[in-house]
Amino acid sequence: MFLLGFLWILLASKTANGQTTQNINVIFVNEEDNTVADKAINVVMNYIKKTTKLGLSVDIKRVVGNRTDSQNILDSLCATYQQMLDSNVSPHLVLDATRAGLASETVKSFTSALGLPTVSASYGQQGDLRQWRSIQPNEEEYLVQISPPGDIIPEMVRTLVLNQNITNAAILYDDTFIMDHKYKALLQNVATRHLIDEINQDPSKIPEQLDSLVKLDLKNFFVLGDLHTIQTVLEAADLKKLFNRMYAWHVMTKDAGDIKASVPNATVLFAKPLVNTQYQDRLRNIGNAYQLSNVLPEIDGAFYFDLALKAFLAIKEMLLDGSWKRNNVTNFVTCDDYEPKNSPKRFNLNLRSYLQKESLEPPTYGPFSITTNGLSYMEFSMALTAVYVRSSSSDKSLSLGVWQAGFDNNLTLTTPKDMKNYTVDVVYRVVTVVQKPFIYRDDDLPKKFKGYCIDLIDEIANILHFDYEIVEVGDGQFGNMDENGNWNGIIKDLIDKKADIGLGSLSVMAERENVIDFTVPYYDLVGITILMKLPETPTSLFKFLTVLENEVWLCILAAYFFTSFLMWVFDRWSPYSYQNNREKYKDDEEKREFNLKECLWFCMTSLTPQGGGEAPKNLSGRLVAATWWLFGFIIIASYTANLAAFLTVSRLDTPIESLDDLSKQYKIQYAPVNSSSTMTYFQRMADIEGRFYEIWKDMSLNDSLSDVERAKLAVWDYPVSDKYTKMWQAMKEAGLPENLEVALNRVRESKSSSEGFAYLGDATDIRYLEATSCDLIIVGEEFSRKPYAIAVQQGSPLKDQFNTAILQLLNRRELERLKEKWWNKNPEKKQCEKVDDQQDGISIQNIGGVFIVIFVGIGLACVTLAFEYWWYKYRKNSSVTNVIKQVSKPQHKGLDFPNQETGGWIKNDEGELALKPGKLYIKPRH
Repeated sequence: MFLLGFLWILLASKTANGQTTQNINVIFVNEEDNTVADKAINVVMNYIKKTTKLGLSVDIKRVVGNRTDSQNILDSLCATYQQMLDSNVSPHLVLDATRAGLASETVKSFTSALGLPTVSASYGQQGDLRQWRSIQPNEEEYLVQISPPGDIIPEMVRTLVLNQNITNAAILYDDTFIMDHKYKALLQNVATRHLIDEINQDPSKIPEQLDSLVKLDLKNFFVLGDLHTIQTVLEAADLKKLFNRMYAWHVMTKDAGDIKASVPNATVLFAKPLVNTQYQDRLRNIGNAYQLSNVLPEIDGAFYFDLALKAFLAIKEMLLDGSWKRNNVTNFVTCDDYEPKNSPKRFNLNLRSYLQKESLEPPTYGPFSITTNGLSYMEFSMALTAVYVRSSSSDKSLSLGVWQAGFDNNLTLTTPKDMKNYTVDVVYRVVTVVQKPFIYRDDDLPKKFKGYCIDLIDEIANILHFDYEIVEVGDGQFGNMDENGNWNGIIKDLIDKKADIGLGSLSVMAERENVIDFTVPYYDLVGITILMKLPETPTSLFKFLTVLENEVWLCILAAYFFTSFLMWVFDRWSPYSYQNNREKYKDDEEKREFNLKECLWFCMTSLTPQGGGEAPKNLSGRLVAATWWLFGFIIIASYTANLAAFLTVSRLDTPIESLDDLSKQYKIQYAPVNSSSTMTYFQRMADIEGRFYEIWKDMSLNDSLSDVERAKLAVWDYPVSDKYTKMWQAMKEAGLPENLEVALNRVRESKSSSEGFAYLGDATDIRYLEATSCDLIIVGEEFSRKPYAIAVQQGSPLKDQFNTAILQLLNRRELERLKEKWWNKNPEKKQCEKVDDQQDGISIQNIGGVFIVIFVGIGLACVTLAFEYWWYKYRKNSSVTNVIKQVSKPQHKGLDFPNQETGGWIKNDEGELALKPGKLYIKPRH
C-alpha cells in the first residue's frame, strides 16, 4: 500500500508550461439544501482550471445527504471512499460543508475514525462538536473546523444585549440561520430573559407568533433572516402595533441589500455585512469573471470559495513538502475493516498550521482567523445603521457603528450616546409574593406594591440605574421542589427565565442555590417560631366574692345573725348587763344598751379595722364578742391571703412555652402553611429521623458483626429522639392550612391558650402579626434560622451588581432605616397592653366590684337619709302637735297662757303659737 501511494504521488505531478501541477483528491460532503456551498465549489473548480499559475488539479468526489438521515450519508461516504481506495486513489482531504444535525455529526465521526484530513464548515462552538469534542491533540492538527458567517453573525446579538444592557429579548430566525446550538450558549451568563424561536413559515401565523412573545413581556426583538423574511416580520409587527418606544427592533441579515417593508412608521436597527475595502476589487473581479456574484448570499459564497481554495492550496503545499511521505499517510482502513483498535494514527500531519499560513491567493471577502475548533472563523464586519421607514419606504438611515465578527467582540460606535435613542428602557421583570411588611399590595401606587422590599429594590435601582416591573407570582409560592425535581413559585419563574429578579422574604436554601443564585443577605437570620392566641385572663367586677364559695358566704352570714341575736339575748337576760344595772353604771362613760340593732352594728363593725366600739358589761356577752372577734380575724386573714393568690394564679396561665412543650401535649393542634419552607423543614426532619432509625436498625441486626461490635450497639431504647416524626404526624392529622389567612383564622378561633390551634411559620411573619394584632402572642425561641436574600437567574451578572449595591446600603445604614420604618414605625402597628404590664397589679376589671359596693352603700345611705328626714319632719311633728293640743286653752280652761313677751309661748315661722323651749317637759315612760 505504501509503494502504491508513493508511485501515485510521483505520477500525480506533471509539467505544463514549465509549471508543476499538483493533483489532489478531495471528498466534498454537502447537504441537500446547501446550494450556496455547492455553487461556490463549482466556482472554485472553474477558477482552478483557468488559473494555471496555481499549479493545482483537483479531483473531487461529491457526497450529498440529508441532515436528518445519518445512515444514508454514511453509506454514501463509505461507498465513495471504498471506490477511491479500489482505484488506488486515496483522499487527501475531506471538505465538509454539512452545517449541523445528524449528517454533520456522521461526517465528523467518519473522518476522525478513519484518520482523514478534514476541513469542516459546520456550525457550532467547542462543546457543540460532539464527535470532535474529545479528540487528541494530534488529531486536532488535521481535523479542522471553521465556522461560517451564519454561525458568527448571531454573536452580534450578544454584543448588542451587553452594550445596551437589554434585560429581555425575543430572537427570531429563518432557515438561512441555524440556531439549534445557540439556544443555551448565545446569552449564557447574561442577565437577559430571552426566547429563541424559529419564524413560522406560514406568513399568516407570524402576527400570532409575535403576539405570544409580547404576552411573555418580551420587548426587544432580534430578527435574523433574509430580506424577504425581515419584510414579512416587520409588516406583521406593524399589524400588531409593535413600533413604539416600548419595543426595540434589531434585524440582521447576510444579504447585501436594504430593508423594504410596507410599514408606515418604524425605526429599526439594521445590521448587514460590510465588504472590506481591501478585498472588494478581488471580490468584484471573481464575481464578474467566474460568476461568484450569482452565489447568494454574497458573504456565504465568498466564504465557501475562500475556504475551499485555501484548503486545496494547503494540501498542495503539504504534498510538496513531503508531509504525507514523512508521516506515512498511506495506511487507510476501509469502513468494513474498521475497528477502534486499528484506527489510523496521524502524527505531525499539521493541516491547521498550513491553513494558518498566508496564502498566495488573497481572500475575496476577509482573512481567516484559525485557532481551535469552534473558535475559527472568517473575519468580516457588520455595518450597524438606524433605518427610518416612513410611508413604506426607507426615509433615511444613520450609521451607528461597525461590529467586527468574532466572539465577545464589542461594537465600534460612531457616537455611543446615539445608541440610547434606539433602545427601550432598562427594565427588569420582578416576581414576588405578598408578605407583610416586606411586600404590600397597593393598587393606588404606580408599581402597585409597597413595603420593605420595594424600598430596598428602589434604592438598588437608584444605584444601578434601571427600572423594573413587578408582578405577583401566579401560585403565590416562594418555591419548593416536588418529588420529581420540578419547582414552583418564584424559583420556577427564574428557572424558566420568565423573570429576572425574585423579590420578597425569600429564604436562602441549599436546594434553591442549585438552580438559581442569591445575592448577599439583606436581612438578619430568620427562624421558625410559634404563634398562638393570647391567653385571656378571666375578669369579673365581683371577683373578690368568688374567692369564697357561696356556701361559705352563707355560713358567714348565718353566723353573723346568730351571734348578733345571741349577744342581744345574753345582754337582755344577764343581771350584769347595762340595761339591768343602770344605777350601777350611771357614772360610766360607756352606757351602751345592746338592743338588737346595736348587736347587729357591733358584730358588723367588729369585722373592720375600726373595731366594734363599746363592749358588753356582762361576762357572757364579752365571751360571745371575743368568740366573734376570733372568728372574724380568721375569716378576714383567710380571705385576704386567698384573694391575692387567686388573682396571681389567674394571670400565670402559660401552658405552652417552647416547641418541646407543644410536641408533648395533644389538646393544641399545630401546623405550618402547606408547601411553605416551614413545612419542608418539619417534613425533612421527620424523614431524617426515619432514615437514622433504619440505619440504626440495620446496624443492630447485622449478622456479620462480631459479638463485641454487637454488644456496643445493644441498648434498651432507640438512642435518637423521634420528636419531629411525631410532630409531622400530628401536623398531618391536624391538617395543613392552605395559606396564612386560613392559619390565622384557626388560631383566633381557638377556645383558649390551652385548647385550639398554634401556627408555626417564619418569625418575621409572626412578629408582624403580633405587632398588628392584640389577640396573638409569640411563643418560644426561634429555630432553623436562615437569611433572606434577593434571587436572580443562575449565572446572572445581576448577582454581583446587586451584591455591591446591598453592601453600599449596609454601609450607609439604609437597611437599618428601612427596618425601623417598616417595623417600629409601621402605621399598621397597634399599641397593645402587654401581658407583663397586667402582672404589675390588680386590674380594675377584677377589683371594680369594691367600688360598686361603695356606690351601693352611698346610695342606700342617701335613701336612708331621705327616710330619716321624712320621718322626723312628718311623724315627729305630728306627735309634738298632739301634745300641744292636749294642754291648749280649749282643753284646760283654768290654765292661763303666758303672753308672747313674758311667757312660754312664741310664734313659729308660720305665725302659729308654739311652746317656748324649756317650758314644757314630758317625762319619758319607764
